[in-house]
Amino acid sequence: MSEETKQPTGEEVEETPREPVEEPAPEETAEKAEKKPKKKKEKGYTFTREQVEQMELAAKQLESVKDQFVRLTAEYENYRKRTAKEKDGLYQDARADTVKEFLAVYDNLERACAAEGDDDSPHKKGLIMIFHQYQEILKKLGVEEIEALGQPFDPETMNAVMHVDDENFGENVVAQVFQAGFRLGDKMVRHAIVQVAN
Repeated sequence: MSEETKQPTGEEVEETPREPVEEPAPEETAEKAEKKPKKKKEKGYTFTREQVEQMELAAKQLESVKDQFVRLTAEYENYRKRTAKEKDGLYQDARADTVKEFLAVYDNLERACAAEGDDDSPHKKGLIMIFHQYQEILKKLGVEEIEALGQPFDPETMNAVMHVDDENFGENVVAQVFQAGFRLGDKMVRHAIVQVAN
């Protein structure tokens, strides 16, 4: 074997001296620390300043979306209530308009029952039965007759077409009802037409 190819054994290897590593001065480490992004530790995790800023931005966006969601939910709830109220109002108006058209029949039946004649007549008994049946139908529909006779005059529910001086009635008391008034719930269907005592 030539010397060139000869491998040195462990004893023959010379150790080359290593250059000593210079430790940076305290000022240099401070500069490097400034260049490195600062880290924040939370619950065992370390975050950089950029990550913390991104998380704060995401939290703000989440709050904004939550606020929009709450507002949208409230707007929808208001819309739902408003449309339900409008729908109910339309239904009540339609019922009142329909009942109002049938009140002419009520008036004619009432006049026929009050007409002079033989109370034992089968025709009159039949008319009275039909009139009572008609009254029951109106009650089932929620239509109430306004009590007017002998009551104080109420301009909200009554129309006065005549005044009379009568000592039997107090002042502003209804002495006679010419046409019955009706209400459906809180809605006036028809005002009572009355005579008021002075």
